[in-house]
Amino acid sequence: MIQSFVFNDGKLVASNLDSDALKLVRADKGLLIWVNLFSPTAEETKTILEDVFSFHPLAIEDCLSVSRYPKIEDYEDYLFLVMHAVAFNKEEHFRTTELDFFIGKSFLVTHHSEPLSMVTSTIERIQKNPVAITRGMDRLAHFLLDTMIDAYQPVLNDLTNEIRTLEDSVFIARHSEPTVIREFRERKKELSDLQQIVHPQRDVVNRMARGEFKLIRPVLLPYFRDLHGNLNRIDSTAATLSDQLYLTLDVFLNKASYETNEVIKILTLLTALTSPTLLIGTWYGMNLQMPEYRMPDAYLVAVIVDLVSTVGLVAWLRRKHWL
Repeated sequence: MIQSFVFNDGKLVASNLDSDALKLVRADKGLLIWVNLFSPTAEETKTILEDVFSFHPLAIEDCLSVSRYPKIEDYEDYLFLVMHAVAFNKEEHFRTTELDFFIGKSFLVTHHSEPLSMVTSTIERIQKNPVAITRGMDRLAHFLLDTMIDAYQPVLNDLTNEIRTLEDSVFIARHSEPTVIREFRERKKELSDLQQIVHPQRDVVNRMARGEFKLIRPVLLPYFRDLHGNLNRIDSTAATLSDQLYLTLDVFLNKASYETNEVIKILTLLTALTSPTLLIGTWYGMNLQMPEYRMPDAYLVAVIVDLVSTVGLVAWLRRKHWL
């Protein structure tokens, strides 16, 4: 699907034009245009990226292929930017959606294969009040990036809640749950994926904030620095959650080890307490001439010896504070 919006002096003057009209708009230097490609067909992609805007083949190739890492390339007349929006829910867990930008002086082309709330909200915003964000395509690109980064906070909140639930299962539960290791691995993978995305995105935004690219106007550099600061905060929070997760795992392993030692202690005590009975029973179970043939009260003596030995052993263990 192709969505297009044409602006003039901060006002929305046209939308959803065909390819021929888009070519005419491109030729008019006084107009600004945003084209959003949402899960486009191969023909739609070729029409917009090749015929209307004539982007570099390498940029088009990078746009159409799935990239795990953010990047930015300067093609003099435009910037090609790969970023990732994030989402998190209990059904699908952590996931990302690639969002590609072609940022020119008078145009912005975005491409994504899945619906993105940030794009939808931006479209609604420019249809109602486009003045604040459509006086420059770098400003519109910043608004999209800002909305995308703001969406990281709910993801962090969900991950925080998941880790707190995991902590409760470790600290509050009387016994260690065997599912903790599996949940730890899932949470660790989600945090690792988040950090792998945030790190390079932070570097990309930092390059834009430093004024490295001439297409980013100096007046917008403080806004991009603010984006960089937000990404730093997200990265720091993710690192803190990762440390907290490992601390929870250490507590779980220590608790599991303590419970195992308690079981071993009980079994050892049971073995020790039954040693007299086992010794006497073993002696009587041997194929030898037994004492009862010469002493009628031999069984009673054996029982008394067994009880005295057991009681004595219990008293000795208590004195040593082992029981």
